[in-house]
Amino acid sequence: MSIDPRVALQALVTSLEEHLAASASRRREDDPAVEAAYLAIADAFEVYEEVLYDAYGEVTPLEIYEESDDESDDDESDDESDDDERITQGERATP
Repeated sequence: MSIDPRVALQALVTSLEEHLAASASRRREDDPAVEAAYLAIADAFEVYEEVLYDAYGEVTPLEIYEESDDESDDDESDDESDDDERITQGERATP
């Protein structure tokens, strides 16, 4: 990839700002604008992580968390400490 890391970082920051705006104007629990903004953050982060590594051999301490169908059934019986772990790994917290 030949994107400058600063450009990718700005795209990530912009996606975070758009997610904040969509969240603040959410009209219902499953608002498609919030979901789209959420996915845009994940996409922008992956691009940033890749160009950062390509340019400098560095990565961030962050990771995109993807929940599978099997995990969602198991997670319902897990304790609160597991919920905290998922949030730190990138799962969207719902109020």
